[in-house]
Amino acid sequence: MANQNDLNMLSGRFRGYYPVVIDVETAGFNARTDALLEIAAITLKMDDKGWLSPADTLHFHIEPFEGANLDPAALAFTGIDPTNPLRGAVSEYTALHAIFKMIRNGMKSANCHRAIMVAHNANFDHNFVMAATERASLKRNPFHPFATFDTAALSGLVLGQTILAKACITAEIPFDSNQAHSALYDTDRTALLFCELVNRWKRLGGWPLPSTEPASGEA
Repeated sequence: MANQNDLNMLSGRFRGYYPVVIDVETAGFNARTDALLEIAAITLKMDDKGWLSPADTLHFHIEPFEGANLDPAALAFTGIDPTNPLRGAVSEYTALHAIFKMIRNGMKSANCHRAIMVAHNANFDHNFVMAATERASLKRNPFHPFATFDTAALSGLVLGQTILAKACITAEIPFDSNQAHSALYDTDRTALLFCELVNRWKRLGGWPLPSTEPASGEA
């Protein structure tokens, strides 16, 4: 059983997992065939009172991998023009290598043993990151291979909302729909939302959990 001080540390809050907020923008829904076009990552930190907040941020525009499908409907939805040279796009390898390095540094500082992805409808983002990692032949992927924290599910439980914009507004987090569907903006809002959900549970008395250790003298 962790002592009380450990429960106010990031490593003690999520069983040694290091939460990292991710959002991707893509050219379709199939992680194997459709291009990854944009990614942002925000790490989190916990103060000595156990309150969670955003920490470091990385954001990249991504060059479509060779042979990638570019669905016109998806491009119209995101407003991304993959051919625009002003995007400053980099390869999947360059983006993920930098993000993974930031995550590993954060894990070491927080004494966590593995990263876990936080995202809104997390299965989508997780699939694209895993597929891009495989294409880039990156061997040191810090993320858990299948576990995630899904803020859509958590918001449905806590706030009665599953859409990111509505969940943020219900949680009194400002949300600008004109900036939505940008990986950086959506990651920023998702990070604030996840922190609010975790901190709200703490404010309501749900964390730390009551000790389950037997009282002195009990078997």
